[in-house]
Amino acid sequence: MNSFTIGDSRELMRSVKEGSIDCVYFDPPFNSNRKYRLTSKKDSIGFDDLFRSDDEYVSLIEPMIEQTQRVLKKGGSFFFHISAEQMLIPHMICSKYFSRVQPIFWKRSRSKNNTKSKLGACTDVIFWCSKVAKPKFNMVYQPLDEYYSNNSYKNKDGVGNFALGHICYTKTQAPDKNKRPDRYYTYVHEGKKYTPKYGWRLSFEDLEKLVEQNRIYFPKKEGANPYKKIYKHESLGKPSTDYWDDIHSIAMGSEGRKYPTQKPVSLLERIIKMSTNEGDVVLDPVAGSGTTGIAAANLGRNYILFDLNPDTETIFAERLDTDASPR
Repeated sequence: MNSFTIGDSRELMRSVKEGSIDCVYFDPPFNSNRKYRLTSKKDSIGFDDLFRSDDEYVSLIEPMIEQTQRVLKKGGSFFFHISAEQMLIPHMICSKYFSRVQPIFWKRSRSKNNTKSKLGACTDVIFWCSKVAKPKFNMVYQPLDEYYSNNSYKNKDGVGNFALGHICYTKTQAPDKNKRPDRYYTYVHEGKKYTPKYGWRLSFEDLEKLVEQNRIYFPKKEGANPYKKIYKHESLGKPSTDYWDDIHSIAMGSEGRKYPTQKPVSLLERIIKMSTNEGDVVLDPVAGSGTTGIAAANLGRNYILFDLNPDTETIFAERLDTDASPR
């Protein structure tokens, strides 16, 4: 626990107890046919992402994915990070071992000015995999869209500016009246009756609580549905989507680069925060400079890190002293 071990992860993962891990982040070589180095010096830290064939690449990653399926808890999550250009093989292998595979698209950089004969590559894919349809999940948020922020909080009361949130279902969302009769009721406010045609999103008791807190906006127009007040100063942002364009790569941010393919701490913090709770265990079988361990420590999670490159253990130890800010 909270360790960094040098060795072949295909072997090291066999020593991890079955069903003991809450989250695995996997950022292996991308099969990009490139050599990655921190500097131009011949002895610079890095690795060769060179494979003679796709079969050779599969022989590297599949044993680790198979072991990941074994060590993950039932509600655990596996994240496979790959470039959009090389996503096909990982998608096929992930689908072989996990019943649920959802792609998350990370826009790691802006448009490229130096591309002349092809489209600029600025997107990575992070496959979010699990054994069950609904793995452990905590909502994470992205910054509000500037247009939305400027145009949605136009209403104002004594508390502040607020947007309107739906508390009534639409036609396509309407619950079955026979199965959810509790969602079809009439609410009376200041002598006016409100009976949404397609039902309420919340119970009568929860609606009453919000009314008592002055958190419900009742329109003056006859027949219009009430809304919940969502105050701008209370907003955590927008619930995260599967398109992450608000986290930038190391090259575009302020973090110091210690390893050629190093990922930003904020990216790993989002992944870990949404799929684990404090005290849970996160495993990274190809840890590189140990960003997963830094993010886990920052969030009060435990970590197990493996890597084949002996340089990485020293890099991580240095980063743990300088970059981590554990609770």
